[in-house]
Amino acid sequence: MPHALLVEDDDRVIQPLTQITREHGFSSRCARTLEQARHYLTERSTDVLLLGTSLPDGLGLDLLDDARDGQLGEVIVMSDGNDARALDDLRAQVRDCLTKPLDLTRIQTHLEIISRDVQANGHARERAPNGHARHNGDAAADGEAALPDSEPASAACGPMLGNSEPMRELYRMLARVAPTDATVLLVGESGTGKELIAQTVHERSTRRSRPMIPINCGAIPENLIESELFGHEKGSFTGASQARRGVFERASGGTLLLDEITEMPAELQVRLLRVLETGRIVRVGGEKEIEVDVRVIAATNQPPDEAVTDGRLREDLLYRLSVFPVHVPPLRERHDDVELLAHHFLATFNQQAGTRKRFHPGALSQLRRYAWPGNVRQLRNIIWRAHIMADDVVDMASLPAVISAASSSDERQQVCVPLGTSLADAERELIYATLAHCQGDKRRSAKTLGVSLKTLYNRLNSYKVEGFENG
Repeated sequence: MPHALLVEDDDRVIQPLTQITREHGFSSRCARTLEQARHYLTERSTDVLLLGTSLPDGLGLDLLDDARDGQLGEVIVMSDGNDARALDDLRAQVRDCLTKPLDLTRIQTHLEIISRDVQANGHARERAPNGHARHNGDAAADGEAALPDSEPASAACGPMLGNSEPMRELYRMLARVAPTDATVLLVGESGTGKELIAQTVHERSTRRSRPMIPINCGAIPENLIESELFGHEKGSFTGASQARRGVFERASGGTLLLDEITEMPAELQVRLLRVLETGRIVRVGGEKEIEVDVRVIAATNQPPDEAVTDGRLREDLLYRLSVFPVHVPPLRERHDDVELLAHHFLATFNQQAGTRKRFHPGALSQLRRYAWPGNVRQLRNIIWRAHIMADDVVDMASLPAVISAASSSDERQQVCVPLGTSLADAERELIYATLAHCQGDKRRSAKTLGVSLKTLYNRLNSYKVEGFENG
């Protein structure tokens, strides 16, 4: 039986974590002080250490330096949020760093993976010098959904999960820019998690006690977006029965995410540029300048240089927004993370439904082969569908045709849809398959499909609204 050691003195944390560890097959023990934790570790090594950072007799992180090799197994750090800089240095050495209040679903995902690994190997893992788990013994060969012996420890930053090198580089960049007030431009395909990244930057900034407000510049009608951004005075237009603050005022002191910035009308881009330069706004129908203190994070799923060339984004606004540009990697560039994310989503749906469904190894292998043109949200939706379709095990039959048809040797050369499939669903499968074949290149995909790039974007946006795409 795998063993968990919980080092924490807050009963509000101890109670749910004790229950969760036991539900996942761990024997567990709780230490409320550093001294007690050190004593317990001399009696028995642990497979997973759930470590609080603030203890009555010192800092929990000191335990990482004091422990002997092999004593700690996997480490999940639980922070009060006051030691972000220390945690930045730890992210490459521990399995995860979480901030309270804890994301229990995320912890369950880690426990499920660790439990399977320990049961497969028959004994605890030792920590390698770089902090990553070192696997010993042979993998399970009984057909159960145990992870491969090479499954790496995960890294995380805020609500994001991923252990691949592109994600680690992203974490390093976010750790640098978050404490500053620099304007950030997030560039990444639909579904790569740009809003999660903006949330992470906000939560790790000096503005975290103030609101973060996201606004999608492409989802608001042109006749309303000016009022939504800058507010309006009473009587300024038909229906304006009272004065209203816009998002710049409501987010003052905090952070404003301008998503799909290339979809903002050109005339408003001029006003936005002035607001960014002066820190003042004027409500629609008003004359008084109002000072606002807002950190702006902009995001786009299209190459900004192309948007400038096409006349959809002002060049001077791009320069103002891209003080700190961040490339958000698509899922096909971080295939090492597919399995971790799939386990996380399945654990989430298991918790919501009160089930204990698991993956068949063949299904996991097939998920790794797919190119994921819809990125992380597409993966989440696929796992949601598979959870609904599966009995106890998510196998190949639980996966949709677009996934099960993927082949490592001849990926996405044909699309198979069953008789009875609607034309709309067949079109969606074909578009996804073409995007996968073109490695997510939307311009090339549109050419292959014989449609305009705008038509392809419209289709993908409609799938996002319907819950099929990854925004």
